[in-house]
Amino acid sequence: MVKFMTTIPAQLNESKDKLVILDQTLLPEEEKFLELTTPEEIWEAIKKLRVRGAPAIGVAAAYGLYVASLAINTDSAETFRSEVQNIKDYLASSRPTAVNLFWALDRMMARLESETGTVAELKAVLLDESEAIFTEDQEMGRAIGEFGLSLLKPGMGLLTHCNAGGLATSGYGTALAPMYLGHEKDYNFKVYADETRPLLQGSRLTAYELHKAGIDVTVICDNMAAMVMKEGKIDAVLVGCDRIAANGDTANKIGTSGVAILAKEYGIPMYILGPTSTIDMETPTGAEIEIELRDSDEIGMGFGKRTAPEAVKTYNPAFDVTDAKYIDAIITEKGILRAPYTESIRKAMED
Repeated sequence: MVKFMTTIPAQLNESKDKLVILDQTLLPEEEKFLELTTPEEIWEAIKKLRVRGAPAIGVAAAYGLYVASLAINTDSAETFRSEVQNIKDYLASSRPTAVNLFWALDRMMARLESETGTVAELKAVLLDESEAIFTEDQEMGRAIGEFGLSLLKPGMGLLTHCNAGGLATSGYGTALAPMYLGHEKDYNFKVYADETRPLLQGSRLTAYELHKAGIDVTVICDNMAAMVMKEGKIDAVLVGCDRIAANGDTANKIGTSGVAILAKEYGIPMYILGPTSTIDMETPTGAEIEIELRDSDEIGMGFGKRTAPEAVKTYNPAFDVTDAKYIDAIITEKGILRAPYTESIRKAMED
């Protein structure tokens, strides 16, 4: 069995009354777990990136909605549903770009609205649905990994950006899943991880979990990607995604678009790996994707000390959109999607 990042970033405790998350803001120096029960605690954990990665955010939101519902004290099913809806709306305001957040919360509410029974029975329904989302996420990672590995060969050099591994999901991850499965088969991949400014998810998280799993990983600064491509060290680029528009335009961590443009220039395939839950058929193109803007201190104080003048203006988008024309394939748990994406995505979502 492949040795992958077995620390699950979001799960329930044994008594199933608390959401337990690994605080990823402290990695790689410290593994600290937080037990959350209130909507405010769960909202803060998502907003402050204590739990992050589109699939993991979805799992955390689903579990969080259930856990928060346990504190609702009423015998009225109608009142219970109304208060759960309020919590759902509140949690949905934590981050605007990752579609899995809304997908998971909407799915939880749809299941709740479809069921009848006492308040206790309705709470059990929320638990059941959240655990289904968790299980499906684990199965999703394995499937994406197998499809992704079919496009790779032993000994390849692979570049990844941000973190789309076990820390971003509930198991194998998405973009890192083929690396873990390849490691199991002795593919001996050489992985290059962009550090991913300004929050360093590549160096803090991706390098952390790949190194822990015994995979050959090298950290590079974001502005070194062109150099390693030109030197012939990269055979494929694998990244995750936070939202995929109906035409294939993809929002992912800031810097992904630049990597895709470089890969096109050097003739290197660019692969997006993510579950179909990240596909937003209500968003026609990437131009309609809302991009989260984050605090200026993430740039000016990114290394624990001031690296820019205190009063200077900053522009800090958390994501950018990679145009579909730069993407060679979108790899989902249902299979490998190719251009024209409008057609292949529609077909995948109908299956």
